[in-house]
Amino acid sequence: MYVCVAVVQAANATAIQLFSSRGRKPRARRLQASRFVSGWLIAACLPAAAWAAKPEITIDPGGVPPSVLEAVTLAVDSIAALADDVDGGESTRLRRRAREATITALATEGYFSPEVVLDAGTDVGGATWDITLVPGERTQIEAVDIAFAGAITGPAFEERTAALRQAWSLKQGDPFRNEIWETSKRDLLDNVTSKDFPAARFVETAADVNADRAMAHLHVKLDSGPAVKLGEVTVIGLKRVPAGTVERYVRIKPGEPYDRNRLVDYQQSLQATPFFRGAKVDVDLGSLSPKPPDEPALLPEGAAPQTTETAPEYAGPPEVTLPVRAEVVESRPRSASMALGVDDEAGPRAEVVYRQNVIANKAVELESGVRVDRLRQLAYADIHLAPDENGNYDSFGVLALNSDINGLGVRRYALGAIRKKTFRPEDLNSRVEYETRLGGRLANEHTTIDGVESYSANTLTSTFEILRRDVNDKYDPREGNLVALGTGLGTELGGNNVFGRLTLRGQYWWSLSKADVLTVRGEVGKLWSRDVTRVPDDFAFRTGGARTIRGYRYLGLGRKVGDAILGDSTMAVASVEGIHYFDERFGGALFFDVGNVAPKFSEMKLASAIGVGARVKTPAGPLNLDLAYALRDNNVRLHFSLGIAF
Repeated sequence: MYVCVAVVQAANATAIQLFSSRGRKPRARRLQASRFVSGWLIAACLPAAAWAAKPEITIDPGGVPPSVLEAVTLAVDSIAALADDVDGGESTRLRRRAREATITALATEGYFSPEVVLDAGTDVGGATWDITLVPGERTQIEAVDIAFAGAITGPAFEERTAALRQAWSLKQGDPFRNEIWETSKRDLLDNVTSKDFPAARFVETAADVNADRAMAHLHVKLDSGPAVKLGEVTVIGLKRVPAGTVERYVRIKPGEPYDRNRLVDYQQSLQATPFFRGAKVDVDLGSLSPKPPDEPALLPEGAAPQTTETAPEYAGPPEVTLPVRAEVVESRPRSASMALGVDDEAGPRAEVVYRQNVIANKAVELESGVRVDRLRQLAYADIHLAPDENGNYDSFGVLALNSDINGLGVRRYALGAIRKKTFRPEDLNSRVEYETRLGGRLANEHTTIDGVESYSANTLTSTFEILRRDVNDKYDPREGNLVALGTGLGTELGGNNVFGRLTLRGQYWWSLSKADVLTVRGEVGKLWSRDVTRVPDDFAFRTGGARTIRGYRYLGLGRKVGDAILGDSTMAVASVEGIHYFDERFGGALFFDVGNVAPKFSEMKLASAIGVGARVKTPAGPLNLDLAYALRDNNVRLHFSLGIAF
């Protein structure tokens, strides 16, 4: 310490001399220089104890499971990280906080009577904390008491309350964990409020822990409130969109039971329309009473606030009808957008779209656009009508298309119309959904087959498809199935070629675990025609590519005619894929694809492929990367797709 003082004094003298030699009022500058040099050197000479650094931590787990040790480590690290911001005088208080954090972390994992010893020391690297855990006996669940109040206690809901008790995740004999305790309560409330009882809430929750016996008695009482029926729809926010438009999408039958998922579907339907850029659909709970009190509920004597809650029960009729509020924000009347994308076969692509909604004070949308990539170029203009009273979505439009795929060139000018409908069965508790699609097209086509011939034809075609969907999530299915049956009929006007087709496709998803999904898909098709060569290219069957049989060119499996690949009369495709999700955004996949097309099923020579893939969810849309090895061709092909819209 004396050496440091001497160095500081010498440094100050040198600094004063340097500033004085310049002859410019040295007094003030001498003082500044002295303070500047002294400050730096004194800081360098202070002992390490005066400026605490994050200690090195060693924890003796005392036999606790890895998950408990992880919780303790995170708690202690959060306190130890504060050592960088405090001086040495705060070290004792910081160690005390670290010990308390350890005890709290153990309590959240069911250890309510632990012994924790924190020994502070130093070594060549600095401060050390040696923490020894003697956790004691882990508290187990001795009993679970789940009680209900309100309309849910009626005989009509006996099976439901039994299922809710069965689904409770923190069961008798399990170790008490605060995280699971909170999750169990949240899941129970979510299950009850999802159907019939949107006003449900807890009126009592308690975890009665006997630390001496290492036992816990859990008690929850959930008041469902009244069973809610849906009333008339009240629309808020309309300015330019005609009245009655919202009711065409929100097709509620007065008196039907409350179902949160159905209201969310209606909300998403509104947001997907061209007329609205925002929507919220829900029942108005403001008329229900009593409301939960603003002040904290009184707790039983000695109860811990973090484990016990009480509130008054609902006092009112067992069934009520509530109006549905549909709040909307209208879209701009006109918009233009551009989309850029890329995939493995078509390469870069671009699309420009113009949209206009509400034409002549009618709920009508005009959509026109141009789309260009290496394989296809098209321009179109469509009119989309709002759904009618039966839920039918009608549209019609014109199309100009030019394509050249694997030696088959098509130039088409067409007029078409489509009617779509989505509906559910009468059982409102079912997640099954049906979609139908009926289409008709009148087209003039000029077809060029490389190395053979070209011809022109006028065709009239009609198509129909019905799809049945039963999945847990329409946009990200992890469990369920999908089946679709399609038919088509057409004729060459002024010719004698009549043709028809039938297709069947399906896909099943199995959720093996929270992070693993197994999916199987398949598709078969049959075409009947007098001359398969003169059938429109989208009626005959070709396959291959990212969403069919990976490892082969897009629509590269078909009938070889000259230098072109044409469609054939039969088609069969199957695939098995396993996906593991590393988190909510990234996943990996293994897959096997097989199939082909042929004049007859008996003549089909199967082409197969195996591969690996990556799944990434991005703000611009899904990114799929698949590396497939074609077993027939001994060829490796990368398939990818990415869409960017702005």
